[in-house]
Amino acid sequence: MIFLLALPFFLFILLKRNIRTNGNLNVVLPLPPGPPGLPLIGHLHMLMSDNPVPHIFLYKLSQKYGPLVFLRFGFKPTLVVSSAKMAEAVMKTHDLDFCSRPSLCGARRLSYNASDLSFSPYSDYWREMRKLCVVHLFSRVQKYRPIREDEVARLVQKICRLSIDSKPVNLSEAMVCLSNSIICRVGFGKRYDDEGAERSRFDGLLKESEAMLSCFSFSDYFPFMGWVDRFTGFFSRLEKTSKELDIFYQQLINEHLDPNRQKPEQEDILDVLLRIQKDRDFPFDLTVDHIKAILMVVSHFHLKFLSLASHFMHISYNLFFFSM
Repeated sequence: MIFLLALPFFLFILLKRNIRTNGNLNVVLPLPPGPPGLPLIGHLHMLMSDNPVPHIFLYKLSQKYGPLVFLRFGFKPTLVVSSAKMAEAVMKTHDLDFCSRPSLCGARRLSYNASDLSFSPYSDYWREMRKLCVVHLFSRVQKYRPIREDEVARLVQKICRLSIDSKPVNLSEAMVCLSNSIICRVGFGKRYDDEGAERSRFDGLLKESEAMLSCFSFSDYFPFMGWVDRFTGFFSRLEKTSKELDIFYQQLINEHLDPNRQKPEQEDILDVLLRIQKDRDFPFDLTVDHIKAILMVVSHFHLKFLSLASHFMHISYNLFFFSM
């Protein structure tokens, strides 16, 4: 009933957009080819039907419609690029037109209104934030090499102990522990126990925030129906996750600002950010929310690393099985 009642209103809005205020018709440029869509929802039904693997579904569309396919997910127009030539045109020739990420509800809330580097739109602020991360954070990769080597050595020792006792080794869980320890020591200067409550809390927060970043929201695709997210529980779940993450980041900041804290031999990323904030060595005031937004990006390196490691282990296992 809601869709039926709203359909005439949207047809009127779409028609009005194609007409100038003086009554003359707009010059409408031809869109790239694409499959026929449904009124109002566009092509959303295609992703939500029998297409569990989106990249395969998009690949099949490119085989049928060409290297540039136009899709519409609700009110969000989308281009699917499927060739090296088109990718060069989008990412190099016209990169300034495509460099900003879509502004999604979950990403805005968890990134402190797009205050981080990943979700911030291309602007002077983004360029300054990128300079901060490149000059002060990413340039310290080699300084954190002893941490990575130490954690890998711990993992090897753990596997050796289990093998001596003829116990099975869960490589997926081992990679979780490895990436968790590296990210926490580099980012926060802390190492959580493998079976500790803090590690479980950290992993749970990351998985929940990752789910909220990829969760469907009516506000993103149907702005006029944002109120539906309150009935589906999306807003309450997003608010709960953002508050728990904020508490977690604030606790880390408070620990680093504690005057009785033992000074570490190697500054972690949070130490560097707090030092920059104190020295005011930045074009604008680096607030606590800016620091928390950067910590959010650092924390999610954990999940990205896990996905790459899981894919690598899957390939290695298949190659080993084939060689046998």
